Amino acid sequence: MRSLRRPLGRQFGWLWAAYAISAYGSGLGFGAFPLIAVLALHAGPAEVSALSAVGPAVGALIAVPLAPWVEFRRKRPVMIAMDLTRFAVMATVPVAYAFGLLGFVQLLVISAVVAAAKIAFNAASGAYLKALVPPEDLLVANARFESTNWSSIAIGPPLGGAAIGLFGPVTTVVADALSYLLSALGVTAIRGREEAPRTTGRSPVRAGAVLDGWRHILGHPVLRALYLNNMLVGGLIMATEPLLAVLLLRQLGFSPWQYGLAFATPCVGGLIGSRLARRVVARHGREKVFRVVGTLRAIWLIGLVFVRPGVVGLLTVMAVELAIIINMSLYTPVLATYRLEHTPRDLIARTLSAWSIGQQAAIAVFTALGGLLAGVTGPRTALTVAGLLILTSPLLLPRHPAPDPEPAESDSVPQQPLPSGRG
Repeated sequence: MRSLRRPLGRQFGWLWAAYAISAYGSGLGFGAFPLIAVLALHAGPAEVSALSAVGPAVGALIAVPLAPWVEFRRKRPVMIAMDLTRFAVMATVPVAYAFGLLGFVQLLVISAVVAAAKIAFNAASGAYLKALVPPEDLLVANARFESTNWSSIAIGPPLGGAAIGLFGPVTTVVADALSYLLSALGVTAIRGREEAPRTTGRSPVRAGAVLDGWRHILGHPVLRALYLNNMLVGGLIMATEPLLAVLLLRQLGFSPWQYGLAFATPCVGGLIGSRLARRVVARHGREKVFRVVGTLRAIWLIGLVFVRPGVVGLLTVMAVELAIIINMSLYTPVLATYRLEHTPRDLIARTLSAWSIGQQAAIAVFTALGGLLAGVTGPRTALTVAGLLILTSPLLLPRHPAPDPEPAESDSVPQQPLPSGRG
């Protein structure tokens, strides 16, 4: 088993750096659109939830035909194009705000485009990672991405909240947009010729190609169980974000910096969980991680129901989020590695797209339902329902040992190696 500190090569270093820049930009802009909707557009619970639901839902629909397009193209240009797309659309927010033209519909459109670009980028980067990193290093690489993700959320939101308080509600959107531009430059810096994907001669955008990712997931018993579980858990957890924004900022009177702090401080747990992933898998095996840690990440959400004003309420949010994040950050790199190991090379982009589309769709559905329920009963009741529903998610976890990956024909064809100078 490889050490988390083991160098994975200069080319991976550039990919990791590009990811880190983008992640830290997104950390600064964490929850930026709900904050803008509440503070600048004076939106209510239903509108804030619609912003968090409709954008990702439309983005997921846009991403469906993009999946085979990503699969049958070189992945590095796709990543660059998706970064530049996100930079361009995010940059329209501060411009519109400066001229007093920023509206709710614009935020919805931008949210959809960013969601679609994110799905395409993640699909391309996952396929590129499998070609770039040896199989025995995939867990280490995924743990590094996971650690970077949570550290960016730990540092970004407090700084973002302070920046919003000092310079206005669109400040962090500017930082997020620039981070995509810098990420594109980082991906451009990766050297080495990437081999063109092999095709069968049929059109890559045929209906069957669009659905191949779902066929692979649903035809694999363990991936199917993990997929359904992840949609339920991820959808319910993300559905609480707009509800908490309204509850904490409007009803309980927390300031933007306190809101950011409540979500940033527990992200230290992400560093803990991601660094434990390799050791826990080595000692207990992946099956136990899926069952035990997959259960532990779901049981804490109900604690958000008990949030109250003041320091006690702030500490309650932090404690609940810390427990969730430690378990999520341990679980996620193990899941990501298993998914790559059990997917043939010529299906990776479509499988990762299908996974992300399902996740986004679940987030959209649960967020919309949560917003409607909160509009009728209040955000605390909606949080209660989410906390109770997520307790059923362990029933979807795989109950049988995960089979070892069988080399697919497409995996047995040697690819031209990418240069990987050791750093």
